[in-house]
Amino acid sequence: MTAPLRFASLGSGSRGNSTLVEWGAGTLLIDCGFSVKQANERLQRLGKRPEELTAILVTHEHTDHIKGVAAMARRYDLPVYMTPGTYHSRNLGDLPDLRLIEAYQPFEINQLLVTPVAVPHDAREPSQFVFEYAGLRLGVLTDLGSITAHVEAHYQDLDAMVLEANHDPVMLASGDYPPSLKQRVGGLWGHLSNQQAAGFLQRLDCARLQHLVIAHISQQNNSLELAQATLAPVTAEVKQVTFACQNQGFDWLSVS
Repeated sequence: MTAPLRFASLGSGSRGNSTLVEWGAGTLLIDCGFSVKQANERLQRLGKRPEELTAILVTHEHTDHIKGVAAMARRYDLPVYMTPGTYHSRNLGDLPDLRLIEAYQPFEINQLLVTPVAVPHDAREPSQFVFEYAGLRLGVLTDLGSITAHVEAHYQDLDAMVLEANHDPVMLASGDYPPSLKQRVGGLWGHLSNQQAAGFLQRLDCARLQHLVIAHISQQNNSLELAQATLAPVTAEVKQVTFACQNQGFDWLSVS
């Protein structure tokens, strides 16, 4: 019997991001930072075809999240959900079915409740999301530079979560990035460090959390070992911790 809710990743990192959420009445693609060809190959690895997708949901306009969105939507006649700011930040051409997310108001897609959450990130009108179906709650939270009270309030009582741990501050400071990019990544509107992710988890009640996926791990400014070491003390309560990667993302995880 298929679980009521499951999720997987086509890839996670600065060279492309895309997450799948599947529930009893549909399959949602969150972002598509890959070409149509790459996306289809990665979908096939997860046992899905693009024709099976219900819609595409976009978090923000950075290329590693939006690269293939318009082409996928046109080729497979898919509805695309995004904020007005995200839409107007890029020339995406004609989209077959554009559905603007107004004022971060919750909405439904085939009985899946989608709650957009405003986050501090250097994009026009970025959003992360909490999904609810059959009494289960999945939160996706990447691409933000700091944890606000607003964010913290929305990501309580989850059954599963995808959370960014992008960089190690020491590696970032001593790495090859130019100073302006270091400041951007490590700033309040950039990306979460391992330590910020750990602090956030420490403040959450993780008793209900079946799955925690650590995502958007930088290949230049972080390592799996550093992320694991920093997060281990605060993830003891979580039933399963998975670390996403750029090339394979992560396989299907079922929430029940």
